[in-house]
Amino acid sequence: MSKKFYIATDHAGYAVKEYVKECIKALGHEIIDLGPDSADRVDYPDFAKKCATQVASEQGSFGILICGTGIGISIAANKVAGIRAALCHDHYTAKLTRQHNDANILCFGERIVGRGVIEDMLEAFCTTEFEGGRHAGRVAKIEGCSMGADLS
Repeated sequence: MSKKFYIATDHAGYAVKEYVKECIKALGHEIIDLGPDSADRVDYPDFAKKCATQVASEQGSFGILICGTGIGISIAANKVAGIRAALCHDHYTAKLTRQHNDANILCFGERIVGRGVIEDMLEAFCTTEFEGGRHAGRVAKIEGCSMGADLS
C-alpha cells in the first residue's frame, strides 16, 4: 500500500535529501519536499515544525527529517502534538520504532549514517507496521504527555 511522506532537512541534511526521495519513490511511496531548496544555512526547528505539522494534520502520513546528527531535528519535531519522531541509526532501530512506538517521523543524521544504511532504514520504516497490543497503551501515554494528561 502506498504511503505519503513529507521530507525536510536543514543545511546539514540537504545533500542526501534527493537520494532519500529517490529511495522512497522506488519503494512505491509518494514524497513531498518541504525544503529547504538549497544548502544555505537554515534553522532546523523551522523545518522540523513544517514537516511535523503536516504529518500531524494528515492522518496516515509520515515524515522524514534529516540534519547533521538527527538529534536537534528530532527534538524539535517532537514538540508538535501527535508526533512520534524517532532518531534511528540502522535497520533495527527503524523497524522497532514502527513496531513498538508507532513512530510517524523517521529522523537521522547525514553525518552519522551512510547511504546503504539509509536505504535499509527507509525499507524497514516503510514496511513495518505497528504491533499494537502491549505497545498501544504506551503510545497512548506518549500522546498524553503531549497534551499534559495525568499518566498515572
